[in-house]
Amino acid sequence: MTKERVTIQDIADALGISRNTASKALNGSKSIPEETRNKVIKKAIELKYKQFAYMESESKLSKKSGNIALLTENLPNTSHFGSALISGLEKRISSEGYNLSFHIVRDIERSTLSLPNNFDAANVDGIICIELFDMEYSKLITGLGIPTLFVDCSASICYSDFQADVLLMENEHSTYQLTKRLIDGGYKSFGFIGNYSHCRSFNERWTGFNRALAEAGINLDLSQCLVDDDHLFSQPGWMDERVRKMNELPAAFVCANDYLAANFMKALRNRNIHVPRDVVICGFDNGPESVLVEPHLTTVHIYSSEMGIKGAEMLLSRIHDPKQPYQVSHIYTKPIIRESTPNIS
Repeated sequence: MTKERVTIQDIADALGISRNTASKALNGSKSIPEETRNKVIKKAIELKYKQFAYMESESKLSKKSGNIALLTENLPNTSHFGSALISGLEKRISSEGYNLSFHIVRDIERSTLSLPNNFDAANVDGIICIELFDMEYSKLITGLGIPTLFVDCSASICYSDFQADVLLMENEHSTYQLTKRLIDGGYKSFGFIGNYSHCRSFNERWTGFNRALAEAGINLDLSQCLVDDDHLFSQPGWMDERVRKMNELPAAFVCANDYLAANFMKALRNRNIHVPRDVVICGFDNGPESVLVEPHLTTVHIYSSEMGIKGAEMLLSRIHDPKQPYQVSHIYTKPIIRESTPNIS
């Protein structure tokens, strides 16, 4: 008899919590305590729920085959590009005889510059860091002397001093291209949504956006941008409040990712501001949000699974030849034009 598919309800029942709590924990809701979220994640791995099916229980990992440790502050959910990336990564390293162990870096560990309790450096052949942007913590990891790959990294990184390989999606040119298309389509005033200090990819998107404006002689009014600290973006009602305080809206907004774009569109809708009639918007990631919102969102597609394969090959190469020069690699991305930005080809 075929085994039934594991559901969120199965995870909730195993832990004695509600389905709603389990669902929020898996989707990275800030309202769920970190301890509860970690328990839900571990149970999802144990039961092999959906995107966690490829992750082996920590107790099953051994040194007889190689071990690669994945460190992250935020678990990529199904809408995050990192979910498909990890899947591509795991398939590639498993073909070379490596297991993938999973380690969540909690706030307390980041602030005290300590490693996760379940991380054993002596039992690790390589490290991959995803959603880990704190510069001091990144230095702690690279100081271990273990071959390490960062998928995205701190916005303040100085590559010549950084003892690790870095893999990014191509950010600057795609954002430049989208912004230039908007300018060529007749839009003359712009705003940016997203903290350009959050990570390197956001910083590169900000750079591409500003380069297109500078070439066209368009001055950017920062009062028409939302580039504040990341923690503010997660506070309930913050986006609505900031939109209300904007005395005048630009003609077009470029957002650092689709999640921010979708939330910004919701805040605009709450003020009866229509997209694309009143303003146009584009995002980045080509995540599920981009086609769930109305109108569908112009965005940039990331080849996530292929990035995972490339990341695995970079890390395996570093393991086999630790003394080779460090690499910074970008995987091409592709702008996708949809209904949220009419008048551009």
